[in-house]
Amino acid sequence: MKVFFVLAALLVAVSALPIEERVNGENGWFIPRLDGSFEWMDMQDAEELMSNGAQMEGRMSTNAVNFYLYTRKNPTDGKEIKAKSGSVDDSHFDRHHGTRFVIHGWTQRYTDDMNTRITRAWLSKGDYNVIVVDWARARSVDYASSVLAVPGAGGKVGEMIKYLHDHHGLDYDSLEVIGHSLGAHVAGYAGKTVGDKRVHTIVGLDPALPLFSYDKPNKRLSTDDAHYVESIQTNGGKLGFLKPIGKGAFYPNGGKKQPGCGVDATGSCSHGRSVLYYAEAITEDNFGSIKCHDYEDAVDKRCGSTYSSVRMGAITNAYMVDGDFYVPVNSEAPFGKIE
Repeated sequence: MKVFFVLAALLVAVSALPIEERVNGENGWFIPRLDGSFEWMDMQDAEELMSNGAQMEGRMSTNAVNFYLYTRKNPTDGKEIKAKSGSVDDSHFDRHHGTRFVIHGWTQRYTDDMNTRITRAWLSKGDYNVIVVDWARARSVDYASSVLAVPGAGGKVGEMIKYLHDHHGLDYDSLEVIGHSLGAHVAGYAGKTVGDKRVHTIVGLDPALPLFSYDKPNKRLSTDDAHYVESIQTNGGKLGFLKPIGKGAFYPNGGKKQPGCGVDATGSCSHGRSVLYYAEAITEDNFGSIKCHDYEDAVDKRCGSTYSSVRMGAITNAYMVDGDFYVPVNSEAPFGKIE
């Protein structure tokens, strides 16, 4: 009986011990599910899952990636192009025009709003080759399965970029690759595949956090993937990274939660705002920014009130931007604010 009471006391003591605080991206991740809920996965379990999954991924061939070209001559009816001379020759691809690759995130497809919105924005500004990427594994029911497909999908995008450069005159200096969420990391792997920072600009729209580590830049979008990498971070610490990803890292409303999104328990509204902001930035160039000492000041909104000369999403940022910026925003469109 005495032993029983000792064991009971020990159980009570153990149950009273504090559980290690779960910090998304630091000691594990909250993994999103299709129904909007999240499942916690410890770092060790996640790394084991990804390691085993990567070995299986190498034996799979189900990573279809397709490319659809939009131009001012076919602004709404995308022409599928392949890495074949006849395919590109029969399209409206024009090597004299700048090229934009647009890459969607988890659960999406090339015809979804994110892609059409950004395509319309660029074509409203001039003659561009807008190539929307459709990577089928993004539509896996299991988020981790889509993450495992990111390197392969990014590699195929990079190979397409190199093909267009080598055989159809695509100019790396007028190339921009834009990716949202998981698509931002696909863009990163595309840049890694092309190599030597030959991709001019990559824009990561709230790069996905779950199952990606800040201290492993070789396995996510990083500043070394292009001549210039810009990140627009709108749901930091939940669905997106909070620490700066780009050479130019922009934090609308502090980068965690966006005005006008209400409770936003799943984070999807704030996460999606990065797309709306970027499309508006292209057409209106109206997102003034305030330079911060570091990203923590940006998150805490401690950067003062003096606007810099830098506009979030501006095409000229590649030549002048380095650092972290706080971006004041409105709760509804037009979202941008300028001094």
